[in-house]
Amino acid sequence: MGKNKLRKFAEVEQNPLVLQYPFGRLSTEAFPYKGRWKEFFGNDKPIVLELGCGKGEYTVGLGSRFHDRNFIGMDIKGARIWSGATEALRRGMDNVAFLRTSIELLDRFFAPSEVSEIWITFPDPQMKKANKRLTGTRMTELYTRVLAPGGLIKLKTDSPFLFTYTEMMAKHNDFEILDRGTDIHAERPEDDPLVAIRTHYEQQWLDRGLSIKYLCFRPDGTKRLSEPPEAEEIPMDTYRSYSRGYIQMADQMAESQNEKYNN
Repeated sequence: MGKNKLRKFAEVEQNPLVLQYPFGRLSTEAFPYKGRWKEFFGNDKPIVLELGCGKGEYTVGLGSRFHDRNFIGMDIKGARIWSGATEALRRGMDNVAFLRTSIELLDRFFAPSEVSEIWITFPDPQMKKANKRLTGTRMTELYTRVLAPGGLIKLKTDSPFLFTYTEMMAKHNDFEILDRGTDIHAERPEDDPLVAIRTHYEQQWLDRGLSIKYLCFRPDGTKRLSEPPEAEEIPMDTYRSYSRGYIQMADQMAESQNEKYNN
């Protein structure tokens, strides 16, 4: 392991904005703030989660714009969390925190109705494994255990496959779709937080000519969810089978995406 990564691990360990609770730790001690996050933040503002937060650009970006809410970024990688946690600490932000753990343990950290909103930013689309998709029915049922009534799920993705699947899944389960966009950087004003806040990978995809998609929906936590049978027919993202530095026929792909997903 490199010295830089070891340094980040050490700094994350000392950062008061980071709570580290991997599965091993949870097996020996209970998380102290479940149902009591207001004790951590010192207020009872609504809680917004960013799942798979990576470097925490969205957690910090939203926290800097919306002081009436508390923002928590979740990721299992401590070296990734370091960036956002270091920036939030440098700014003295009191409405931002980071939780290093597995997303699948979500309900070990939050009580029912304790979360008002969930952001999922640029997750792996898991095109062959629906049960691993962060917007799949298995994970969405987990989210509904902690979301408050009327709570929202917001997806931001470069993946036509994941965008189409998530919208299809939401409609199939009679979720209310409140907002959608298939090329938000062309459709929204530059000062819209949806456009102004960009993750590391988002900028990479933009630089390579891909459009960014957005979906906001309200799940129904009162019933068992089911996968849409027609999801099997969704075309897969061809560009993901190539290296990150190469996109096959970018212009033609953009044209094809506009035809298939703007309707």
